[in-house]
Amino acid sequence: LMKQELSHRLINELGNFDTISGVELQKSLVQWLDEEVAYYNWTGFYFMNDEKQQLEIGPYVGAYTDHTVIPYGRGICGQVAVSGKTFEVPDVHAQDNYLACSLATKSEIVVPIYKGENLVGQIDIDSHELDPFTQEDHNLLEAVANFVAQRL
Repeated sequence: LMKQELSHRLINELGNFDTISGVELQKSLVQWLDEEVAYYNWTGFYFMNDEKQQLEIGPYVGAYTDHTVIPYGRGICGQVAVSGKTFEVPDVHAQDNYLACSLATKSEIVVPIYKGENLVGQIDIDSHELDPFTQEDHNLLEAVANFVAQRL
């Protein structure tokens, strides 16, 4: 589980990525999160395509996924596309509306990315551990989401 010190350190280290933006920034951030947080086992971005009413995958680190496109409303990511709110799932097997990326996945957290008032995408983290996420994870991922949004 994330300790407060780790969360604070990582939030402070976001400033190190200040010189890059767009896809390059997104690639760097998913690699960094994957290296720094042991229980982040799939770390990636999805971006909204409102015209097609679907999420489209961005940079990610982790097992290959078939879910490169997710219709709004389907699975955890699709539900966040509709609600616009962070969705933490401590145990994915207790969820009916769930799309498995990997059989090893036991929990998931999805944090929306807003550019101003507009929901533009999300950060999706899968973990091989049950119920690993704490308030620190929420704080860190919301900080990452804001950082990315400012550089889109």
